[in-house]
Amino acid sequence: MTTFEIFFDLVFVFALTRIMALIGQPPTPVAMAQGLLLLVLLWFAWSSYAWLGNQTRADVGLVRAGILVAMAALFVAALVMPRSWSSGPGLDGPLLLVLAYVLLRAVHLLLYHWVAGAVPGLRARIRFFATVSALGWVPLLLGALLGGAAHAVLWVAAFVIEIGGQRLSYAWRGVWPLRSPSHFAERHGLVLIIALGESLVAAGVGARSAVIAPPVLGVALVGLAVTVCLWWLYFADAAPAAARALAAASGDRRARMAADAYSVTHLLLIIGVIYVALGIEQVLAHVAEQDGGGRRSGGGTLSWSASVALYGGATVYLAGRLLFRRLTEQAVRPAQVAAAVAALLLLPLGRALPPAAALGVLAALLVAAAVGERLARAR
Repeated sequence: MTTFEIFFDLVFVFALTRIMALIGQPPTPVAMAQGLLLLVLLWFAWSSYAWLGNQTRADVGLVRAGILVAMAALFVAALVMPRSWSSGPGLDGPLLLVLAYVLLRAVHLLLYHWVAGAVPGLRARIRFFATVSALGWVPLLLGALLGGAAHAVLWVAAFVIEIGGQRLSYAWRGVWPLRSPSHFAERHGLVLIIALGESLVAAGVGARSAVIAPPVLGVALVGLAVTVCLWWLYFADAAPAAARALAAASGDRRARMAADAYSVTHLLLIIGVIYVALGIEQVLAHVAEQDGGGRRSGGGTLSWSASVALYGGATVYLAGRLLFRRLTEQAVRPAQVAAAVAALLLLPLGRALPPAAALGVLAALLVAAAVGERLARAR
């Protein structure tokens, strides 16, 4: 993997931070749903460039020039993300986001079609995929222009067309070939670990200047423990075994494993990390305000939205890891399923307990899951 690809990934992760800014402080159910929709669309755009980088070098010639254009489009989309659902002074935010997204996708399709000439039949697959993708851009543009209720409805329709069309393209024309399994696994692992770093940034945002207060510092360390456990549960066991399984597979089987386990299932891991980071930020914001003598309008507990972000994000991450293990031919143990179910069942505690205690319960669950994994491997 090249440093140029890492640079592109950093711009993508910057877009993730802007999605958190869109969701706002404190989060609301509507804003969380809006952020989730944009996160999914951006993920599949990023994933397409991961496939392109696996097909050819991304840091030379015309491909590098095209990816620089795509990087600029992604950067613009990230900048306007907080205004993606409402218009304001200056340029129209929703329309600017859509135009940047369409440019991002169109550059990828043109580049991939250009480099695919050496693989028989691949250009025909890309043309079919491009046709389906272009159908999804129409409701995106219409939604940005119409606004109001049509905005949300049309963007959801675009999401369905984009994701459903991709799976339809794979079913009818076959998946794109995978040249380097090690590159593909490493690229997805790297973007996940950068996203995990975002949860640490969120801790600093939530704590603000109150971080030197002992209660705030202690809760921040608990948030670090949560992030470490998320890292451990993926990188210590699941990721190496998955990389070996991907390398051992061949042909269409390898390509389908890459499409299902990495291009699709890693989205669940990214969603989980981002929403856990949002929950940690909200916990630290509560603790910081209480330590400073302030009171939030929601009282001394997290809102339902923040609780869903914290525990729901952990549930999505743990469930995504289980699916990832299954798709990469790894065993799924009952204890691993129990950890994901427990995170979901404990969600009401996020609303009932003081914020620091709610984060502590989640940390205890994840530590127990990580220790259980370690003991299972030892046995």
